[in-house]
Amino acid sequence: MERLQKVIAHAGVASRREAEKMIQAGRVKVNGNVVRELGTKVATKDQIEVDSIPIYKEEPVTYLFYKPDGVVSTVSDDKGRKTVLDYFNKVEQRIYPIGRLDYHTTGVLLLTNEGELANGLMHPKSEVEKVYVAKVEGMPTNADLEPLRRGLMIDGRKTAPAKVTLLKNKAAKKNATVQITIHEGRNRQVRKMFEAIGFPVKRLTRTRYAFLTTENLTPGEFRPLVKKEIDALKRLTKKN
Repeated sequence: MERLQKVIAHAGVASRREAEKMIQAGRVKVNGNVVRELGTKVATKDQIEVDSIPIYKEEPVTYLFYKPDGVVSTVSDDKGRKTVLDYFNKVEQRIYPIGRLDYHTTGVLLLTNEGELANGLMHPKSEVEKVYVAKVEGMPTNADLEPLRRGLMIDGRKTAPAKVTLLKNKAAKKNATVQITIHEGRNRQVRKMFEAIGFPVKRLTRTRYAFLTTENLTPGEFRPLVKKEIDALKRLTKKN
């Protein structure tokens, strides 16, 4: 189920804000009945009309994208920076990212026009695993990394326990490579976790989202998910 104004916006009829005005003005019908309440949710099978014209419902699509460095994980940017959607200018559907990777973080990012799938994957109860490889300043020991495994306070809240593996220490360059697996999606979470233990991140890549990786892709490339992959993602969302 998705909010009515969001479905109208995804169909390309109007922006979400304009769609809300249309609903309040009584210009929208669901299954033949005028709907004026903004919180109304609709299912795929519902028939939606705007000004008595049935809206076109987009084909559901989901893409796996290898996000490069220096790209914003939003549909637009008021600072004029490059966004992930700049790589999808030949895709007709109105897709958007499922969660975000920060400006300098690279790796696996999913984009979709399926609101129910996106909301389900981002719901905390789904506990979707996200695996990152971080290059950090300094050479932490396993003992130094233990607070990450137990959970630690960032932004006034304790993180869930993470799986952490020290991959290598480079004494000559005074840095290390660490793999960390989390299932939360808080803002700049991995970077803040390493900062909290005194080993700031120099480079960060998300190597896996659930079971999906960037295998056979280079930065800036993407591929559509096949039905088997989408079905598997949807099963993950059933936890909530």
